This record gives sequence, C-alpha cells and structure tokens, in this order.
Amino acid sequence: MDWNKLADVLVPDENVKPLDYYEALYPERDLPKGAQVTRLAPSPTGFIHLGNLFVAIANERIAHQSGGLMYLRIEDTDLKRKVDGAVDAVKNALRYFDIRFDEGAEIEGAENAYGPYYQRERAEIYHAYAKELIRQGLAYPCFCTEDELSALREKQTAEKKITGYYGEYAACRNLSEEEIYANLAAGKPYVIRLRSQGNTENKLTFRDEIKGDITVTENDQDVVILKSDGIPTYHFAHAIDDHFMRTTLVIRGEEWLASLPIHIELFNVLGFRRPKYGHNCSLQKIDGDTRRKLSKRKDPELSLEFYRQEGYYSRAVKVYMLTLLNSNFEEWYMKNPETPLEEFKFSIGKMGKSGALFDLNKLSDISKNELAKLSAEEMYDFLFDWAEEFGTDVQKGYFADKEYLLKILNLCMGIGGKKRRKDFTTAKQAVESIGYFFDETFAPEYAYRFDDATVKTILSGFKVAYDYADDCSAWFDKVKATAAANGFATDMKAYKADPTAFPGNVSDVAEMLRVATTGLTNTPDLWTIMQILGKERTLARLEKAISAL
Repeated sequence: MDWNKLADVLVPDENVKPLDYYEALYPERDLPKGAQVTRLAPSPTGFIHLGNLFVAIANERIAHQSGGLMYLRIEDTDLKRKVDGAVDAVKNALRYFDIRFDEGAEIEGAENAYGPYYQRERAEIYHAYAKELIRQGLAYPCFCTEDELSALREKQTAEKKITGYYGEYAACRNLSEEEIYANLAAGKPYVIRLRSQGNTENKLTFRDEIKGDITVTENDQDVVILKSDGIPTYHFAHAIDDHFMRTTLVIRGEEWLASLPIHIELFNVLGFRRPKYGHNCSLQKIDGDTRRKLSKRKDPELSLEFYRQEGYYSRAVKVYMLTLLNSNFEEWYMKNPETPLEEFKFSIGKMGKSGALFDLNKLSDISKNELAKLSAEEMYDFLFDWAEEFGTDVQKGYFADKEYLLKILNLCMGIGGKKRRKDFTTAKQAVESIGYFFDETFAPEYAYRFDDATVKTILSGFKVAYDYADDCSAWFDKVKATAAANGFATDMKAYKADPTAFPGNVSDVAEMLRVATTGLTNTPDLWTIMQILGKERTLARLEKAISAL
C-alpha cells in the first residue's frame, strides 16, 4: 500500500503545510510557571446552558488566579445541527455574566495569535494531521453508507455486543489498495477513520483533576476523524486545537467521561502532550421524590437565556454557582460579603465529585440579598438595561422620568431607612412590582375585608381631610381621626382588650387606603407612596376607588 499517495488522494488539500510549520506558528505560550490555559468551547447547536456557565466560571477562576489565560473557541463542525443565532446567544450570555476571556472568537482587543477560533476556519490544520495519520497507516477511508451502519448496529444489538465500528465489525478497515481505488473510481463518498490501536481488555489509571484516579478502558473504536465534507469530528478537532492553542487544563462536564478513551488515544497517535482533564459533576434538581439531572427539555432554568429574560442579577447567579463549585465558598462569602469575588481562592480540589443540587429558590434568595446592596442609581441602570431588551413598551416608559423612578426605588429598597428592604428578586419581578406607581399599569382589584358602605365612608372621609403638604405625623393623625369618626379603634391596647367593641382598628383603615391607592394590601410606607404619587394622582385614585363601590 502506497500510503503517501493515498493520503494525497483522500485529503486533496493543496494548502496543507509541513507539520513543523504549525508547531512554529503556534509556539508554547510565554506564561509564568504554573499558569493555566483554559477554554470554553461551546458548539452553536442549541442554547447555551447553565452547565456551560458552571464550567466557564471554574475555568476562568483557575486561569486568572494562576496568572494564565482563558479563551473562547466555537466548535462549529456540525453544520447539520447548527442553530441560527446560537453564536450571538453564546456571546450575549457570557457577556451578561461577566465571563472574562483573554482571547478567542469575537473577543475585541485580544491579539488572537492562536486563532482562528472557529473550527471550520482551521480545516487546513486538521487536513495536515489527517494526511499524516494516513501516511502512517493509522487512518483509512470508510465507504460504509448510513444504511449499512444502521444495519450493523442492529446486528450488534441482536448479538448483545457493544455497538460501534471496531474489530471484526470494521468492514473497511482492511480494504486492499485495489478495493479502495475502485470505490473512489466509482465515486463512493467516504469518511476517514482512525485505525485504533487499543484493546478493551487493557485498562489504565487516569488522573482526573476533580474526581481523582479513575480506571479507563482503552479505546478500540475506529472513530471518524474527517467527515465526507472534509470537516473534522469534534474528537479529532478538539485534540488538535487544544494542542495548538496550548491548552493546559480542560474542565468539562462529566458526560465527556465516556469519550475519554477516544481522546487519550487521539493525543497519543498525534504525538501531542495531553492537557489535564477535570470532569465536573452534573447539575441536578429535586423532582417530586426523585433527584435527576437538569434537562433541556423539561427545565427552562437550564438555559442561560432564562436568567437574562427573567432578569436575574448576574452577580447573584455567579455567587450561587460558586457555592456549588467550591465547598468552602459559602462560608468565605458570609465573612466577606463586600469583597470582589475574584479574591476568593478557587480550588479545583474542592469541586464536587458527585451531582450538585441546583435550587432556584436558593438562587432567588441570594438575588434578593445582592440586589439589596445596590444604590438606587445602580438599580435604575440594572432595570433599565433589562427593560430595554425584554420589557414591554409601557414598562420602558417607566424610565422616562428618572427622578420619579429613583424616588420609587429608594422607597422600595428601603434606602435611607434603618434596614434595607429585600423586595426585589429579579428585574422582571421588580419592574412588575412597581407597576402600581404608573397609571398605565395601575389595575386594582380592590379586595377589601369590609363591606362596601363602610369602605366608601372611610375613603370619602379621608379624601376630604387629605392634604399633600402634611408630614407623616400629621397624615397619620388624619388616618386616626377618620378611623375614630367611624367607630374604629385608634388605641391598640383598647382594641386588643375587647376587639368585639369595634368594627376594626386604625390598621384596618390604613389598609383600606392602601388598597384604594395601590391596589395592594402589602406595600412600603403608604405616606411616602402618596408623596411620590403626588396630590392629583392620589386624590384621583381615591375618587376612582370610591366610584367603584
């Protein structure tokens, strides 16, 4: 067999250069000793999800605290499954969560000397190494059709054998030179497969950076390395790219453990030093009485777009992710709540070896705490950005009068009070919760606990007495006067001593006013709300409530 000739026939890429050229083009990085080069390498075949963020945060922390760098690579070799807009979704989501890349796809200002960072733009390099493997007799053409491969899988299943293309089932593995050229002359399409040197009876101990020592069986599958269009498979491309981008550490999901034997063999046959691998645990949730892995089909909270659309504060999500990633982070953060997250000493050794339980309620609690730390100006900017992208036209109109909205935020956040309020969980919830301050979205249901006649008398009496110029004390005196005029108790001790002697108490009167003015039974300070609404709007709402009775 003339392997050199066959390599040129099977991979007819005239742009291919000697292998030494690529080694010189992508030299070892000039980094301090111990610096780690990590990456995030999503494929544009669907939405970017929480698992990607989980991995991204770990890779970013490990890279930057070691004095290394992190890059973004887009693994776009699977055109059939590519989703339009997926790359933009990846970039937007990672930008929102402040994942800081030093170089890579679409990273502005980076030198990008190790690019291109889209795999389809690196075909020349993959072709060079595919040709080399063919020359060494370590790769060969396979002419099997999809129907033949399906029939093979059915046969193996019936025989209770491991499915795949290997050993006696590798029909094209030992084709003669004459058979190969006859198939080529007949115009049969082909892929290039690795001629595996492995034996499943052989096992080796692999050091996983997260899980520790694990036992791995050698690969014996003749996996496809180049598809019929000359584009590599993920397995082949990632090995070459991680080598030439000089990746030192790959943190990835544990679902890739099954592919680890293939990757080990590919690095061996290519003659590359393998990066270290760490396979992080999966994200799980409680579903009824069971605990299961988060699902793209069942769980909208798996998509990072969910957090952007709902308006979760990005820092809150990162804080929660870090509690799942490192077992000692939560204790550290309780002691250092105002410290930049970058100062936490991230440890790969403290990453979980088994499934991490994701709890959306706990994330919401963290989000409340983080949002409560913002100033009114910072909250305004956060809500403005969310509304511009996801809010309704009416909600966008909330921001037309910044001074008015800042007064609302100061009240709802308890700024200036003895204790900060934690009413806001997400941008979406916050914007919806302040809707009663705006006439366009003020739609009260007027759920009173007293009969209409009583409520009407109370509201009418207060409306006559109301004066916008009253301070809080004078305002409350009028609430009490309205209560007393209608037989409601103003002395809480007397009310508690004999509640049956009164139709209600001054708190009940205040609630009627609150419902009439806001449509709600629970709000921040009512006097301040009326001050923010202003005289005309407050009186108009009281009149509207009276008319509705």
